[in-house]
Amino acid sequence: MNVQFPRLLRPLWRNVVWRKNPSEKVIYLTFDDGPVPEVTPLVLTILAKYNVKATFFSVGENVKKHPRTYDEILKHGHKTGNHTYNHLKGFEVSVANYVENVQKAAEYIESDLFRPPYGRISFKQKKALQSDYQIIMWDIITHDYNTKILPETILKTIKRFSRNGSIVVFHDSIKAKDNVLSVLPQAIDYWKKEGYEFGLL
Repeated sequence: MNVQFPRLLRPLWRNVVWRKNPSEKVIYLTFDDGPVPEVTPLVLTILAKYNVKATFFSVGENVKKHPRTYDEILKHGHKTGNHTYNHLKGFEVSVANYVENVQKAAEYIESDLFRPPYGRISFKQKKALQSDYQIIMWDIITHDYNTKILPETILKTIKRFSRNGSIVVFHDSIKAKDNVLSVLPQAIDYWKKEGYEFGLL
């Protein structure tokens, strides 16, 4: 299970953010693939309980389907980012089609943050987007969408890899529902106990 993109390869991806300031004891929580009314409001409730803010990388099609749920994210003081309109795999479409899909999502998501679904984006696609977006990857991906992975395994992974400036990926999706709702409170408890603060991208 790949939790982190190989550090030796990260410098090849210029103008892409993997991790924030390593000198600050701050965690950057992010959630991908929503909003969905079955999960996103429950995640928002957990974050509100702990007074933690996060960044939600939303799929344009989901925002169109569930505008009230999306509005709740903003009303709670969280940030949002563009995650394409149809959750595209960048390697499977042309640069023009990829950019067009991102622009379509931008009709519903006002943000200068972008995260490529699956982390799959070509160098040409990145180049086409980087003048308009800050492209955000991650330092830790929890794989909470994988129902074969137990919550306790995800929590162990978080404890092992968390460090100053870590950008952490959870998902507010149907697939991730059981894992994210179980792990998120425990992870926040752990980070707070370890003295981490929480930042917005």
